[in-house]
Amino acid sequence: MLAVSRNQESNMADAGWVRVAGVADVAEGQVHAVRVGDREVALYHLPGGDFRATDNVCTHEYALLSDGWLEDGCIECPLHAARFDVKTGKALCAPAESNLQVFEVKVEGGDLLLKV
Repeated sequence: MLAVSRNQESNMADAGWVRVAGVADVAEGQVHAVRVGDREVALYHLPGGDFRATDNVCTHEYALLSDGWLEDGCIECPLHAARFDVKTGKALCAPAESNLQVFEVKVEGGDLLLKV
């Protein structure tokens, strides 16, 4: 287990980084939903240990992308099949016209940190 001192935790928070999950919580090829403050965030574990994060709510209509399908670096909304590139947040097809917000993710030890 990673031990983080209060000073280290404070430094991470000051820099805008927040621990959102453990690496083991997000299996490769899967999506994991987390809440950061009032924001719903989707964490993606892409092949090769690449972790990405976007807003978890579809820009077309309210649906959680973490309930959708992750394939080839794209997430498909479970409601109307809008697709987004999880690396850039770009809306790839109708009915979505707006891109998703993306967040920086870094791995520290066994932890996934999100820049907010």
